[in-house]
Amino acid sequence: MRCLVLSDIHANRPALEAVLQDAGSFDIIWCLGDLVGYGPDPNECVERLQDFNLLCLAGNHDWAALGKLGLDDFNVDARLASRWTREALTPQNLEYLDNLPTNLIQEGYTLAHGSPREPVWEYLLDASIATINFRYFQTDVCFVGHTHIPLIFILNDKRGRCYPITPPFSGPVQLGPHRMIVNPGSVGQPRDGDPRASYAILDTEAGTWEHRRVAYPVEITQERMRARNLPRRLIERLALGR
Repeated sequence: MRCLVLSDIHANRPALEAVLQDAGSFDIIWCLGDLVGYGPDPNECVERLQDFNLLCLAGNHDWAALGKLGLDDFNVDARLASRWTREALTPQNLEYLDNLPTNLIQEGYTLAHGSPREPVWEYLLDASIATINFRYFQTDVCFVGHTHIPLIFILNDKRGRCYPITPPFSGPVQLGPHRMIVNPGSVGQPRDGDPRASYAILDTEAGTWEHRRVAYPVEITQERMRARNLPRRLIERLALGR
């Protein structure tokens, strides 16, 4: 099965459309959460994903839009965007988000938004936190999002520690033989210094994973954000990938 693996779309419709066009044929989308938040097109992104065979998780911004997560831990710009998103979402799309699970095991892979230990909120940014999280899932590989940074943590079975690697964007890589935590990066809000949308292709039969990047018209998303009076910092950072 060929899976298009997405995370952190953040209501960025132009970025999502660029990924869908670039990905080629696929059997299913696995979305690791944060369909909404920050961006100008929450309803359009929620509805567009449902045009496909879809398996989707809830992220922290999805929960914030639902009022299931307090906004005190968000920065000022994120709080403003979350409040706007909550008001913009239709009742049908709020209901859809409300029914999303926080983690799943699918085809022998664990899926979570933040981490296997704390699926909605925990950030896996360093090896020490990732090492602990290997105790919280039983499959060989766990896919996560949330950090907006494409990254792979590989567990050293002999020492019980893991090390991070920056994934190649040069073609498919074989998953294994070591256990891994793998992040496809963000479709709509990259934060690794590259403004292009980041996503991945998983081939479950071959056991391969391919990180990909694709450019999209950032200026269109920025124009839509300005029209909706979303925070200036959120608009400007899109062009920087920060």
